[in-house]
Amino acid sequence: MSKSTAPAPDRVELDDLLEEVGHFGPFQLWQCSLLLLPVIFTAFSNLCYVFTAGDLHYRCHIPECETTSQTAPYSPDWLTVAVPFGGKPELPSKCERYQVIPSSTEFVCDEHRFNQSAIEHCSEFVYADPDERTIVNDFNLTCDENLWKVTLVGTVHSIGQFVSLAMSGIISDRFGRRWTLLLCVGVGAVLAIVRSFATSYQTFLSLEFVEAMFGSTSYTTAFILSLELVEPKLRVIVKSVILVAYALAEAILGLLAMTFRDWRTLSIVLFVPGVLSIPLLYTTVESVRWLLTKDRQSDVVNILQRVAKANGRPPLPSSTLDEFYLQQKAKIDAERSDGSKGKSFLQLVRETCQHRRLLLRIANCAFCWFTNAMVYYGLTLNSVTLAGDKYSNFIFITLAEIPPSLAINFILNRFGRRKTQCGSLILSGVFCLLALTALKDITWLNVSLFLMSKMAISLSFSTLYIYTAEIFPTNLRQSFISFCSMVGRFGSMLAPQMPLLQTLWAPLPMVLFGSVAVLSGILILEFPETTGVTLPNTLEEAIELHNRPNRRSSQDAEKGAYSSPG
Repeated sequence: MSKSTAPAPDRVELDDLLEEVGHFGPFQLWQCSLLLLPVIFTAFSNLCYVFTAGDLHYRCHIPECETTSQTAPYSPDWLTVAVPFGGKPELPSKCERYQVIPSSTEFVCDEHRFNQSAIEHCSEFVYADPDERTIVNDFNLTCDENLWKVTLVGTVHSIGQFVSLAMSGIISDRFGRRWTLLLCVGVGAVLAIVRSFATSYQTFLSLEFVEAMFGSTSYTTAFILSLELVEPKLRVIVKSVILVAYALAEAILGLLAMTFRDWRTLSIVLFVPGVLSIPLLYTTVESVRWLLTKDRQSDVVNILQRVAKANGRPPLPSSTLDEFYLQQKAKIDAERSDGSKGKSFLQLVRETCQHRRLLLRIANCAFCWFTNAMVYYGLTLNSVTLAGDKYSNFIFITLAEIPPSLAINFILNRFGRRKTQCGSLILSGVFCLLALTALKDITWLNVSLFLMSKMAISLSFSTLYIYTAEIFPTNLRQSFISFCSMVGRFGSMLAPQMPLLQTLWAPLPMVLFGSVAVLSGILILEFPETTGVTLPNTLEEAIELHNRPNRRSSQDAEKGAYSSPG
């Protein structure tokens, strides 16, 4: 530590010390680069079930016309006389065949061999791609009567994510962000690998739940750790890089699924790197802000000195550090003696219920989170049902998230929060509804509508994180962001059930996505515009946001820093 005797400033803030040790030097670059790994693994965890529990193309095995189901071709010339066809494009029925007419001649298949007015079910199947294996053919989850078991996997995964919201908060508050990250990445990866050896559907489903509890928790922790060691104006850039990395990881998942068609092999390939990354992630540093809340100023000083050394900066003056230590100590002592500190969530809710406008804002915000989560994940999952190659469609749909991630800050500054949120939701809904018109019969137009809808909902989702933080007062902000996010999880739980709803009425998922998105976009017009407005600190200030003029503040540089894909 430097022996400098320079006079200490009157007030030493953490951001002042971060400026002294370097805005974004080699240390921050290394830290942020490593923390992209948990972001990538979270993308794998969140959407791996699209392929491990993906439905397959198959048809009834016709023993009167072919030998074993393992070697039989999927589309022989005689198939149209043996099984019903339907859908657009027309595909053979998966589990129905025409009743056979007895004949003394074997392996002669024509319209005289089958009674096309009598349909029966079958229990043995021929798969379009014999090398493609998911839990559908591994655990015999074929036909409509088992479809709910397949769609349940995604919902169970989302329930695991829901539980992780509470679990990660408790663990990170008790043991720190860094240890939470190491625990979640390591345990999540191990559970995913163990899941690849599951021998029954029940075991697979149980492991899917507990893996989601750990594997989907890493994103937020890595996000916070990435942002805390860079100056405010660079947090927007770091945010965009993380969002792009997440989208690229989703696309990589599609490429790997295209290469490794067996779900067990795919799981191992995806998550073994998670275990191998633990030694690298161990070299990251703990959240300095969390350390301050735990009265561990000496650890904060050690980290800052490490940052200064790695960035080629001189050590921080001892007088400055001593003053910083004393000020932080006094602040913590004052907070501990403050009897008004630590209101419970229920107390805050009771206080809010006295203000009707704020209560309606919370309900509107929660509905918007539900809509964004349902449409965002619903479009991603439905991409594999589009005409054409399901892997390519999935990759294109996930890459569609990149342009909004790069352009969000320009768009928000140009059009404001309310117009961006409203417009992106309505556009996403309109594109979904257009996909139900005659345009759906043109493959490239149908895929294009999906892409544009996904781009719009991705922009909406990114904006929503920022907007939610700006419309609630300081003492309620974290509580209600968490509440709205938890409501949003119900949307992600519903999204995997769309194939089941599709069996009731084929257009139902897109009708639901489109109508709910348009409705939510219209309701957003009830929100106040918050671009350039100082963040409200009290309930009264939050309620009066509709009447407050725009005021630029030092906080503007940080607005938009804390967004993520849910």
